Amino acid sequence: MEDLDLKKIAILIIHGIIIWVLCGMIMYIGMSITTIEITLIIHAILAPTFACIISFIYFKKFNYTTPLITAITFVAIAILLDIFIVSLLIEQSFVMFTSFLGTWLVFILIFAATFLTGFCLEKKE
Repeated sequence: MEDLDLKKIAILIIHGIIIWVLCGMIMYIGMSITTIEITLIIHAILAPTFACIISFIYFKKFNYTTPLITAITFVAIAILLDIFIVSLLIEQSFVMFTSFLGTWLVFILIFAATFLTGFCLEKKE
């Protein structure tokens, strides 16, 4: 693995942000057309799907970090953006972090999907 420079770090962060934006779109659209419970279930299904797709792209095209570092980074980005944008700016409350289905399960699934995608691609090479 090569040393990370600013461009490589930015590429890694952008991929993590893309996962978060896709998840945010699901939450926004879902809450406008169905119940919060159904939206959270759909979110829990699609979040790891998005993580697999985006990590697959990242690992195939860039692969600057190990599966573990990538998974940690993607989850850290989701947590930080949820804290600073969703909790503080939008909801003005940290109540979302009391929902296992709405936050913690999704973070675990994003981590697992990213790590396993990187691990499987690493094994094939």
